[in-house]
Amino acid sequence: MDKFGHIKLTGVARLLLLSCAIYACQQQQEEIPKKPVKPTLTYTYTYRKRSDDGTGKFYANREIAQIMTAEGAAWLNLKDQQKEASAKMAIDHMNLMPNSVVADIGAGTGYYTFRIAKRIPYGKVFAVEIQDDLIRYLNTRKQETGDSNVVVIKGDAKSPHLPDSSLDLAIMIDVYHELEYPKEMMQFVSKALKKTGKLLLIEYRAEDPKLHINPLHKMSVAQINKEMGMNGFRLSYDGEFLPFQHFLMYEKAP
Repeated sequence: MDKFGHIKLTGVARLLLLSCAIYACQQQQEEIPKKPVKPTLTYTYTYRKRSDDGTGKFYANREIAQIMTAEGAAWLNLKDQQKEASAKMAIDHMNLMPNSVVADIGAGTGYYTFRIAKRIPYGKVFAVEIQDDLIRYLNTRKQETGDSNVVVIKGDAKSPHLPDSSLDLAIMIDVYHELEYPKEMMQFVSKALKKTGKLLLIEYRAEDPKLHINPLHKMSVAQINKEMGMNGFRLSYDGEFLPFQHFLMYEKAP
């Protein structure tokens, strides 16, 4: 220590102190990423003046359509040869196994639910609906058919209320475009799917101008892919074998 009270350092001590300072500086530099991390593309809900049959609520620049009520769902059970043929083709391409676990989200009157139930005698079909009238209809239909592998579930606008990691396949038949909270719903669907589970969307083709369906009740492959990608899914199969609808199978992105 000198006459001013300062500590004198030997040459070795100075070298040691300098080395420690350099090491600390290097550690700080290593903790700073060399390149900024690119943020994940996300969309929030926006609101504008609503169009006919629309809600005025937009997701990824798409206006969400008004939901079909139980009163307007009677046409789902109408017998039509083309409709029957399309349903059979769609189910044939679902790659169902006898013990598959499937969720029909937005099951409506169970047009697909009870047809799928016959294909998976050792499996299970969750028929998910949010409208009380349709819940009662599905339960009555289950009693009439005796399909004990059908489980009727009351969901809500944000969640299908399905068990985590339980599904081999989740399907939405002409339903996705009406989801009031697509972002939240897809997060819960992803949680309900097994690691190898698949998601099937069937939607009327927006790319076909001759298809006389309200524009808000049609979707393009590009729009669906964008929204699915935002929610952690990637397209695994694009089937264009149905006469009016897309058949789009998705898997969880790694």
